[in-house]
Amino acid sequence: MALPELSLYVHLPWCERKCPYCDFNSHEFSELPEAEYVEALLRDLEIDAAMAQERVIQSIFIGGGTPSLFSAHSLEHLIRGVRSQIALDPDAEITLESNPGSAEAEKFAAFREAGINRLSIGVKSFNDQYLRALGRVHNGDQAHAACDMAISAGFNNLNIDLMHGLPGQTANTACADLECAIDHKPLHLSWYQLTIEPNTVFHKRSPEIPREDVLAEIQTRGAAIIATHGFNQYEVSAYARAGHRCRHNLNYWTFGDYLGIGAGAHGKVTFSDGHILRYNKTRQPDHYLKAQRTDLIAKRSSLKPTDVRGEFALNALRLNEGFSIKLFVDRTGLDSKTLEPTLSEFEEQGLLQIIGDQVSATDLGRRFLDDVVAGFF
Repeated sequence: MALPELSLYVHLPWCERKCPYCDFNSHEFSELPEAEYVEALLRDLEIDAAMAQERVIQSIFIGGGTPSLFSAHSLEHLIRGVRSQIALDPDAEITLESNPGSAEAEKFAAFREAGINRLSIGVKSFNDQYLRALGRVHNGDQAHAACDMAISAGFNNLNIDLMHGLPGQTANTACADLECAIDHKPLHLSWYQLTIEPNTVFHKRSPEIPREDVLAEIQTRGAAIIATHGFNQYEVSAYARAGHRCRHNLNYWTFGDYLGIGAGAHGKVTFSDGHILRYNKTRQPDHYLKAQRTDLIAKRSSLKPTDVRGEFALNALRLNEGFSIKLFVDRTGLDSKTLEPTLSEFEEQGLLQIIGDQVSATDLGRRFLDDVVAGFF
């Protein structure tokens, strides 16, 4: 079995303040153990490196938390350490998530020098009213300034991360946010609806979000604005100008492999005998920093064939173009015949369309994507 492409995810788990909607593994801090944590990451990678199986890392995504709280010096040390342990494609996409706060934005040029070549700015909104409702630590002026500073620092490959369906938001103000983002001329947009997740402040004290008809209007009008400005939707919440899809996320959605280092990071690795391993690292930063080599992985599991089929669909059907049967066979090692009953059923129901070798969700199927995916498990 040919092994898929390999990426690396790096988790930096600290934030200045935990947002009330956030269910990620992120933690507020009094003192940032920056140098100590980078060394722990490199020790972690040293253990995982054997799972690369001589593959080259095609992309790195540094997420959080708020990774831009770290210094450019620490990130440069991290990237050098990765290169010393695993081969890194000379043209690798290396993304850093950043908040628009002025302290982080002032580091953008140094991040570019450190080897970061793609920046994702967590704007969420340019409107102060909605930023306060979301508990963000920046304001609209800082969001505008950060986007301008990113371009000035040489980040042509810029993603602006926006949310919609915010407490008190109207279709007009949601579309105004989109227009603000597009005015900064990013090459990529992440645009997605606020969801209320378990184990968050919003789940305990739910805000009043827009009605369903307003949410539908936001989605319809917003998608038209994005398309008018030359962006193509290629995934549920991802829009890009030609040639600038996020390579790292595409690797997730096409069921590629990735190593995960850092507190709470997840990884997925395919082996030459066909079995697929999922694992996640211990979540608490303090424990991660003190953990011995054998204690870093909190959980590991080998996927059963039925799980492999379902997880492939969970990822690949997020893409507008869906997946080819050949990709399914290549990435899962399963016979294409295992798909046939499910594909036939959903095609008859108008939830999937099959053109030659290509399988994708219809408009109806995208509305009920969770139900479609469940049918593959």
